[in-house]
Amino acid sequence: PGRNKRQSACFSMASGGDGADSSSLDSLKYTNRLSKERSPYLLQHAHNPVDWYPWGQEAFDKAKNEDKPIFLSVGYSTCHWCHVMERESFEDEDIGKILTDNFVCIKVDREERPDVDKVYMTFVQATSGGGGWPMSVWLTPDLRPFFGGTYFPPRDSGRRPGLTTVLMRVLEQWRGNRTALESSGERVIEALKKGTTIAAQAGETPPSGPDVANRCFQQLAHSYEEEYGGFRDAPKFPSPVNLMFLMSYWAMNRDTSQGAEALQMTLHTLRMMALGGIHDHVAQGFHRYSTDSSWHVPHFEKMLYDQAQLAVAYISAYQVSGEQFFAKVARDILLYVSRDLSDKSGGFYSAEDADSLPALASTVKKEGAFCVWTATEIRELLAETVEGATGGATQADIFMHHYGVKEQGNVDPEQDPHGELENQNVLIVRYSPELTAARFGLNVERVSELLTASRAKLAEVRRARPPPHLDSKMLASWNGLMLSGFARVGAVLGDKTLLERAEKAAHFLWQHMWDEAEGRILHSCYRGQDLEVEQSPIAGFLDDYAFVVAGLLDLYEATGAVRWLSWAETLQQRQDHLFWDSQGGGYFCSDPNDPALLLALKQDQDGAEPSANSVSAMNLLRLSHLTDRPEWAARSQKLLAAFSDRLVKVPIALPDMVRGLMAQHYTMKQIVICGEPDAEDTASLTSCVHSLFLPHKVLMLADADPDGFLRQRLSVLSTMMPLDGRAAAYVCQDYTCALPVTCPQELRRLLLE
Repeated sequence: PGRNKRQSACFSMASGGDGADSSSLDSLKYTNRLSKERSPYLLQHAHNPVDWYPWGQEAFDKAKNEDKPIFLSVGYSTCHWCHVMERESFEDEDIGKILTDNFVCIKVDREERPDVDKVYMTFVQATSGGGGWPMSVWLTPDLRPFFGGTYFPPRDSGRRPGLTTVLMRVLEQWRGNRTALESSGERVIEALKKGTTIAAQAGETPPSGPDVANRCFQQLAHSYEEEYGGFRDAPKFPSPVNLMFLMSYWAMNRDTSQGAEALQMTLHTLRMMALGGIHDHVAQGFHRYSTDSSWHVPHFEKMLYDQAQLAVAYISAYQVSGEQFFAKVARDILLYVSRDLSDKSGGFYSAEDADSLPALASTVKKEGAFCVWTATEIRELLAETVEGATGGATQADIFMHHYGVKEQGNVDPEQDPHGELENQNVLIVRYSPELTAARFGLNVERVSELLTASRAKLAEVRRARPPPHLDSKMLASWNGLMLSGFARVGAVLGDKTLLERAEKAAHFLWQHMWDEAEGRILHSCYRGQDLEVEQSPIAGFLDDYAFVVAGLLDLYEATGAVRWLSWAETLQQRQDHLFWDSQGGGYFCSDPNDPALLLALKQDQDGAEPSANSVSAMNLLRLSHLTDRPEWAARSQKLLAAFSDRLVKVPIALPDMVRGLMAQHYTMKQIVICGEPDAEDTASLTSCVHSLFLPHKVLMLADADPDGFLRQRLSVLSTMMPLDGRAAAYVCQDYTCALPVTCPQELRRLLLE
């Protein structure tokens, strides 16, 4: 299939949407190669008047054979500005003709090919000072970049050149100044190779854990915004990696003012986020980020990796504080994921879009349309008068007061540059239940009941609205993060339903994303037309291995099922074989021998997701204790040594890796529960462990079977048995074990020493 081929058959995916019915088929004038892809993002571009190619040899060969520059466009299916650029430029026939006639056009889903995205994003950031999606990069036929940027409007806008102008200038330079372009690109790549090298010198050891942790704390405290929490004014991102570091820092510095400050920063940020509009009060889950400093008006996209990490952060805050508020938020996140991001196979979908149609009859999507409310809508939905309320107040009066709903909308025009939220309200908790109760002369329990019933009514109405696009791609890496979320929350709350959902996710990964014959993880799979899982041939990247290993270790500690520990060990061995840099230490993000990738990168930043090297530093430590393999502890040390420069100078860039460094310094506690797996006394001891926030521990369940997985690996277990027929807990550190205890209260005291 190629450009200008007239549509003659039914298609399941139309440009920018979720599907095309028979009434819209006539509008599908063009079809290109992307119609045969599985990525929801690529399918969104399958009917552009652009001769798109997916990343691959066919496109590379065409560029070389026709001696044409490559136009590489990278985005993802729930990216708002990617939709804008498609609508403005890639659906424009004139721009489509310029692109098709003069370039080999390649479209990449950054979530499907993070390796490609990282290479060219590194180039764009180095040459333009910024980055983001959609990303637009021009390459030579041998894949070397020579010009790049992010979003371009279709035509010149003020001082910003339009895509048409940029394309013509690139062509002009390509034809008249090609040698200079190519040599410039070559120089940039060589500079990037040197500048992105991360390696330990011979004999180098990791920096001091406490010193780096203190510096990281100081840098976070300096960027902390006191009124609403978070670590900048606006836009504000959830940044779970920062919050998890701060809780770990508190755990090691409980008796200091810095420790108290770290805890206050964490709990205040988590509380304000949960009360804010970034939290979906009607249908649970968290939006991507807040456009303002008060967490009020979000960018409405919902990402799986945010839900996964925030679930862990909130349940950790519950362990630390004992406040049910945080446990409830963690549960709500998992309720959203179970309901809206779960496949029947057990896998988790990637994301929900920010944009949707305001009504069934609408033709233009708007950001947040699925989530926002007018005051009139709420008054009509909640019109019932509340018995006993001051001044004959209705349910709507109470709800609108509590959630800051205003007659003319509550969104500041500064947060609505395109006028999409005019007269609309984003729900945000403005008062505590106690203050709302006092305002309307009711008791707190009655107000809570009213608010719960009101949210349920709004949720029912929302279900009838046109839903946002669902990216049904299932990524091994993000499924690993979500596996940790269900396992950790289920363990802390003792919730068997959540633990069963975690095990179902692990079974999904084993069945659909693990190629046992080849010994490799697959990066992605998709929900097919008949709702069955369709696999992708894309091999897993470092993130896939590291995040799944972490999830399996969390699941093992939550359930005691050794099959997950055994598989984690296998995956770690494969990760070491595929990605470990035996010269400089640390792991490459992708296959360092891939000839199509110009840079062999090691990610050195914990951002929206933790870097896989940060996660691996802790995985290696945990596995070394769980499998008695000291070489993995040594490998963790070498990894941390490779990142020494970054850790010493800007630890705020790697807060999750700083946690691994702290675990090296303070050493891990081994907690061994010896007892029958299903016995009540065993469960009491494990529940005690799960109730506490212990950032540097491994938990193992050792039954009496001398041939069991753990007893075969760990010789020390031969001396550990139940006491007088009762389950016993042994706490060991630095090769020294305390006397066993059978009482949960005694175990708690031991663990908090």
